[in-house]
Amino acid sequence: MIKQVSIYTANTKGAMKKITGILKDNDINLIALVTNDSAEYGIVRLLASDSEKTLEALTNAGYMARITKVIGVRIDDHCGGLDRLLGSLLDSNIDVDYVYISYDRSAKSVIAVFDCDGKFEVEESLKDKGYEVMKDKDMALNI
Repeated sequence: MIKQVSIYTANTKGAMKKITGILKDNDINLIALVTNDSAEYGIVRLLASDSEKTLEALTNAGYMARITKVIGVRIDDHCGGLDRLLGSLLDSNIDVDYVYISYDRSAKSVIAVFDCDGKFEVEESLKDKGYEVMKDKDMALNI
């Protein structure tokens, strides 16, 4: 699995700039980022070059943040790549909580990042189906 940092922030003008500024000031590179918002607050989920350093920097700046483990899977970089993965998960009766994609610059491939219950079993199921499941060390090499 890979480590994702989730940050809770006010849904205000400039909120994302403050977060990216903290990352820049701490020499942390973003690998992937997705946001979800409501009227009052937002959740930022990101993969970074150093998850622990990211958590420390954001926490020191007053943000409520945490690290969670998510699954990263290399998918085909063509029309239907994500659909094929989601079909495999559905066929295995796996309920996906959320999904987003990232681009692996060095390998020139797409990585689907998602969360679900039973992550260890899901990883094994995907490996059995021929998918390449990413580890933290794989992500850090590809930034």
